[in-house]
Amino acid sequence: MTHNLIHLLPEIFLLTAACIILLIDVFSKDLDRNLTYRLSQLALLATAVICMVQFPDVQYHLYDRHFILDPMAGIIKISVILLAMLALLFARPYILPRRILRGEYYLLHLFAVLGMMVMVSGGSLLTLYLGLELLSLSLYALVAMQRHAYQSAEAAVKYFVMGAIASGFLLYGMSLVYGVTQAIHLTDIAAYIADNEASLTLRFGLVFIVVAIAFKFGAVPFQMWVPDVYDGAPTSTTAFLSSAPKVAAFGLAVRIFGYGFIGTLIDWQGLLIILACLSMLVGNIVALAQDNIKRLLAYSAIAHIGYFLLGLLTGTAEGFAASFFYILAYAIMSLGGFGCLIYLGKGIEDVKNIEQLKGLGRKNPWGGLLISVLFLSMAGLPPFVGFWAKLEVFLAVLNSGFVWLAIFAAIMSIIGLFYYLKVVKVIFFDDPEKEQKIVAARGLRLGLGLTSLSVVALGLFPAKLLELCEQAFQYL
Repeated sequence: MTHNLIHLLPEIFLLTAACIILLIDVFSKDLDRNLTYRLSQLALLATAVICMVQFPDVQYHLYDRHFILDPMAGIIKISVILLAMLALLFARPYILPRRILRGEYYLLHLFAVLGMMVMVSGGSLLTLYLGLELLSLSLYALVAMQRHAYQSAEAAVKYFVMGAIASGFLLYGMSLVYGVTQAIHLTDIAAYIADNEASLTLRFGLVFIVVAIAFKFGAVPFQMWVPDVYDGAPTSTTAFLSSAPKVAAFGLAVRIFGYGFIGTLIDWQGLLIILACLSMLVGNIVALAQDNIKRLLAYSAIAHIGYFLLGLLTGTAEGFAASFFYILAYAIMSLGGFGCLIYLGKGIEDVKNIEQLKGLGRKNPWGGLLISVLFLSMAGLPPFVGFWAKLEVFLAVLNSGFVWLAIFAAIMSIIGLFYYLKVVKVIFFDDPEKEQKIVAARGLRLGLGLTSLSVVALGLFPAKLLELCEQAFQYL
């Protein structure tokens, strides 16, 4: 048993640390909660180190196969923790001037990360669901953190109701699957499907599960919550929400589609193709009409999920690796994008409209350059990482024989160029309305520097990350 507990060490450590920090926070007299912040970052860093030290080379099925530890789980855990640390770096200068509860804000990040770590290691429908719920509940609370803001409360209620419906769908799907297969372990479900013809009930269950996953990703036609939540939530929460949970949700999708239901590829492939096409179409076209920059980023997120699903729907290890690379690249870009909005906000004023970015490149070349790098990368232009991410996904789709899908995606990318370049144009070529200097906290500058640097560095040298992504799926 002790030998087994070692494999659970990162999760146990993070849970213990979160509980201890919670107690310390209760007795803290400091209003800014500096200690809580530092301890939270320290706990995340230590968890990441533990994950790296015991990085698995082979696939372990532990605790009656409820828990899977493999290279994919290891890589996702480390990347989620690093993204959460960056998100906290961005969040600190954002929440200090505002009426947002400090200690709880940091702690909810820790519990969200714990949920993500449990979820990507889920070996059965039960563990997957537990991880997902722990993550979701933390996110609902994070969205509602700005209690005095009307928009924030509205966003939180929308997100909560939608999320609850999605969880209901997922549970209903899982119960149908359990009813047919008499199994909750992914390996048992896969074995059942390999031996038996998939019945109508099983397919119904699968449809419900696909719908729930689409909800979590915010794919069209289940994207209703995305623009409202991205716009209404505190910007620092949006930065976190748009990055780490997406990577973890990818882990959930791979566990279900790649490990549990690979035998019914024909069924879910069709569903994902529909979701991907609709997401690319609606996301890119509606983003064209947006003036509000947070909503523009929200619709661009919907479009990105469309591209990301392209790799997933191939059902091959190569496709999964391409999607993994895409979602990691997107998480970094998205985190940086919202980080830039925090950087540009003055006092307690948020950047809302694209107009507010006019002439930023002249009065603040450094900030303008960072934002432009992130936006051009999201648009998928070389030499940034977004280009390689799109290329990999397109190649995966082509290799699976969906030529029309790749062509459609490429056309949508070209439409997408327009609204990203619109922002860059406003930054560099429009005249500033009023002169102002931007003074940013050190942590914020560090975080933005790191995201922009990694976007450029991974764009110039994508091979290492690609190799990691391919290594993650050698056991499929």
